[in-house]
Amino acid sequence: MQFYFIRHAQSANNLLWDTTGTDRGRSDDPPITDLGVQQAERLAAFLQRQSPELRSGWRDPANEAGFGITHLYCSPMVRAFETARITAERLDLPLTIWKDWHEGGGLYLKDEDTEETYGTPGKPRGFFQERYAKVILTDDIKDDGWWNRPMEQPEERNERAKRVIRDLLERHGGTQDVVALVSHGGFYNYFLWALFGLERQKNIWFLMNNTGITRIDFGEEWIDLVYQNRMDHLLNGFVS
Repeated sequence: MQFYFIRHAQSANNLLWDTTGTDRGRSDDPPITDLGVQQAERLAAFLQRQSPELRSGWRDPANEAGFGITHLYCSPMVRAFETARITAERLDLPLTIWKDWHEGGGLYLKDEDTEETYGTPGKPRGFFQERYAKVILTDDIKDDGWWNRPMEQPEERNERAKRVIRDLLERHGGTQDVVALVSHGGFYNYFLWALFGLERQKNIWFLMNNTGITRIDFGEEWIDLVYQNRMDHLLNGFVS
């Protein structure tokens, strides 16, 4: 299996932080910005490219021959879905919503006076179905939303990261599948820590820019981190 972890495009919360340095007024489930749409479109075009005459077998570490994605997943958070939908439309692929790849903490808001957090519902099934005809929804994406619980704690994120790795390998391990998944920069770190058996440390962080791409190849008895946070598709003025 070739696996591509992709961070979502710039969200309204990303822009809020970049311009104010604070998360006051943040959304629990922000959409992508105008810049984010442009980033997502560039990402989709990059993933679509094909140069089969350059193909040199399974090992093409720079993807010079293209990507050949066979399966596309995303987190149910709006910013990830909006990013992935643009790629799905470009590649004419089904898009499966995979709940467990949501950002650390889940969906929540904070009372700005007490700083207490409280969970929010998340988008219902109809939200996704109305926006992409080829979306695939599992039973945990419900009519009243997919979250509906308190904020997720750090220890829960560690266990979820281990779980998504097990589930990913159950679905695609030992195959020639080329899997792309749009998720989040924070959970990316929990995923890598779990994948490589690292303890969570506050002074270690794997940077992922908006629409950055990380490629990980899974063999029968080995794992290769081929590259991480690749941004060839973004030119000056489009990086965030």
